[in-house]
Amino acid sequence: MQDTLAVILAGGVGSRLSPLTDNRAKPAVPFGGKYRIIDFTLANCLHSGVRRILVLTQYKSHSLQKHLRDGWSIFNPELGEYITNIPPQMRTGDSWYSGTADAIFQNLYLLSRSEAKYVVVLSGDHIYRMDYAPMIEHHKQTNADLTVACMEVPVEEASEFGVMEIDQDQRIVAFTEKPQQPATLPGNSGCSLASMGIYVFTTQLLINALQEDAENSSSGHDFGKDIIPKLLEGGSVYAHRFGGQEGRVTQDAYWRDVGTIDSYYQANMDLLQPVPPVDLYQSDWSIRTYEPQLPPARTVSSATGNEGIFINSIISSGVVIEGGSAQNSILFPRVKIKNAAVVINSIIFEGVEIGEGSHVQNCIIDKHVKIPPGVEIGIDAKADAKRFDISEKGVIVVPSSYQFK
Repeated sequence: MQDTLAVILAGGVGSRLSPLTDNRAKPAVPFGGKYRIIDFTLANCLHSGVRRILVLTQYKSHSLQKHLRDGWSIFNPELGEYITNIPPQMRTGDSWYSGTADAIFQNLYLLSRSEAKYVVVLSGDHIYRMDYAPMIEHHKQTNADLTVACMEVPVEEASEFGVMEIDQDQRIVAFTEKPQQPATLPGNSGCSLASMGIYVFTTQLLINALQEDAENSSSGHDFGKDIIPKLLEGGSVYAHRFGGQEGRVTQDAYWRDVGTIDSYYQANMDLLQPVPPVDLYQSDWSIRTYEPQLPPARTVSSATGNEGIFINSIISSGVVIEGGSAQNSILFPRVKIKNAAVVINSIIFEGVEIGEGSHVQNCIIDKHVKIPPGVEIGIDAKADAKRFDISEKGVIVVPSSYQFK
């Protein structure tokens, strides 16, 4: 789609996902055994034929930039294809990005130089699979100024989203960002229609809207709070339903905002269901990433005769289970589980070593942590609370900086 430019917003602080975001941007947080969160949005672009992509980065972006370089330098500039990292460049002032709309406003010159007729605005921190092509085509056919991807959510969860009301032609007639009393669907008081933070704009309309928003000093410079409500006053704004049968592949209608520890943990655990709600094994919609050359994973008997085993788990390259066990867990590359160590219901990042006889459950353990022999995590809640961050639902997070005594 040479007439379409994708802009991925990847600069948020991600404080609700701390401590996993203490040293990395949220889109760069590892996910699913070998991926980064942003890989899902980038794979959607790749498979949708959108191959001109700007990634707007900001906070703690080194690992994200490195991942883009190592895993996504696959497009051909001679064909007009690219993925380009764009940190704040202070072209419109001396401030960093102050909102989603402001992030793109500060890079309006890139939109103008692209000569794209349409701009797809995406988030870099959601887990989902979507063919953007039908949405872009819908935008063209309706001659819309803006098209917003939407999905039905239970009304009790709708206050976390931008909620819209539509007419019989799918035109949006009202939009409220994170309302305390969300509007419900006609004939279905249990559901609301929520924005997914995926937008298709006609480029010139977007430029005009961002320029007008920048002149408003009281604005939060945010799409949901400022841009969309303003466009509804006189523009042509449509909704596009997510999860239908349109597009190159049948969509699984799975979408998750993994902005908190609990939502991130659950999205990973979803991959361990007998029939996962998002299919990582779909051959015609693979999720690309970067992974170094590593030996295969293996289980091995320990010197004491214990067998290395794993049950209902995702095991990545370079993992060695030496007389220990992993159950209902996700192990990233180079994880080592020593003799008689037990890992249950946990997400173990790259390079972690679980010492002999240790017991770990309901945990997320960040990169390269060395757990000494005999340590218990997830067994004694009071002891864990003195050492680690614990989520509302009891997920324990061991940061990469933690040093065991």
